[in-house]
Amino acid sequence: IEDDFEEQPHQAVAPQAPAPTKPVQPASLPRNTLPSLELLEKPDANRKEGFTPEQLERLSRLLEIKLKEFNIDAKVVDALPGPVVTRFEVDLAAGVKVSKITNIAKDLARSMAMVSIRVVEAILGKTVIGIEIPNENRQIVRFREILDTPVYQEKESPITMALGKDISGLPMVADMARMPHLLVAGTTGSGKSVGVNAMILSILYKATPDEVRLILIDPKMLELSIYDKIPHLLTPVVTDMKDAANSLRWSVAEMERRYKLMAAVGVRNLAGFNAKLKECEAKGENILDPLWKPEDSALQYTAPRLEPLPFIVIVIDEFADMMMVVGKKVEELIARIAQKARAAGIHLILATQRPSVDVITGLIKANVPSRIAFQVSSKIDSRTILDQGGAEQLLGHGDMLFQPIGSNLPVRIHGAFVSDDEVHHVCDHWRACGEPNYVDEILQEYNDDGTPAKGATGGMGDEDIDAEQDVLYDDAVAFVLETRRASISFVQRKFKIGYNRAA
Repeated sequence: IEDDFEEQPHQAVAPQAPAPTKPVQPASLPRNTLPSLELLEKPDANRKEGFTPEQLERLSRLLEIKLKEFNIDAKVVDALPGPVVTRFEVDLAAGVKVSKITNIAKDLARSMAMVSIRVVEAILGKTVIGIEIPNENRQIVRFREILDTPVYQEKESPITMALGKDISGLPMVADMARMPHLLVAGTTGSGKSVGVNAMILSILYKATPDEVRLILIDPKMLELSIYDKIPHLLTPVVTDMKDAANSLRWSVAEMERRYKLMAAVGVRNLAGFNAKLKECEAKGENILDPLWKPEDSALQYTAPRLEPLPFIVIVIDEFADMMMVVGKKVEELIARIAQKARAAGIHLILATQRPSVDVITGLIKANVPSRIAFQVSSKIDSRTILDQGGAEQLLGHGDMLFQPIGSNLPVRIHGAFVSDDEVHHVCDHWRACGEPNYVDEILQEYNDDGTPAKGATGGMGDEDIDAEQDVLYDDAVAFVLETRRASISFVQRKFKIGYNRAA
């Protein structure tokens, strides 16, 4: 992960901080103790500015000259230096189309001896356009810089995420509750894995296990395994794709259960539900579980008291692999969660290296409105995730475009860098606060209606699994009956599965 950024020579923690490198003994801290910022590395006090004022002035004049060479009459009216790029605000002469500058962006970069130039066609509230040029000295945005700001600390939502800094150097944070689901895409080396780590750590710095629970799905088995055994987890980090599908089915069942509870209590969302429980508790009243049945417990004869419900954040690190293994069922489950789970307090973060249309399908795009695009390899990939170009012109190493819900104008953000050591320190802190309380039912097999399946067995690798227990079996039977073609290769192509499974 550390290769995703150019890091200065390694230093674990500032000398004056308490030594977090030593493992803390389990249960040595109170359960809901939030971690200290001292576990994170401080920014380099001696880092250089991107451009000096003299260089900015010289670049402004050079930009005007180069535009004139392409027969474009324009004037640079302002320069806004940031940590990674500098935006020059350019006022075009009357009658000059913005598309004319967009079309010559690569030639303009070559003539100015720059790696790349990004043209911002519209700036909110201004009549100028923006031309973003990479800085000569690129700064590393430390994760601690974002957490140590009022904009993050004053947010009350426990699922607030620190993203990084915008092109002006201002901290950027986002509330997951408003997103309400997030799609993240970027090629290898773009900083996607570090970005996902920053999102998870933001939640771990803001919320206790009573407020937020996590389901982490990691097909690569390496990226998210570092979070194993922290008390926020609902289940151990999921690496088997059949278990991943089962965890999504459990999430759908939990979503339906929460909707029934909220309807019975008479509230519209999770915040209202928890507020009503606190209000009743303050009055000394108890609300009993309206969904409880006597057969649910042989030892309990009265309905249990309702407890506040935590947010649930589901992080899928490489869901392209999940789509290939488990197929269309996962797409439908993700769509169901994305459509309805917002009010129930269940949120999705989907990350993929391959932003192609067979992975980011129309169904997923329609239901996951917030997007983050790191550097991608082509304009087609950028259009797949953002519905517009621009991500192919990013610089990599954490440079991203964030498109929040309800906006067509993506915001350029330089992602906060989180090292492996910092993740270890924070996870060790939470492990010292107590053991995780896993929900065993998450990994058992569920039917599509949310009821537990009979005869549920383990992962996809079992050779002894009966074919009728396969999650795609019913769909395959229906497909063969509908088309009247019982062909193995035909089933393979339809469901994108291997020969042995199709047979």
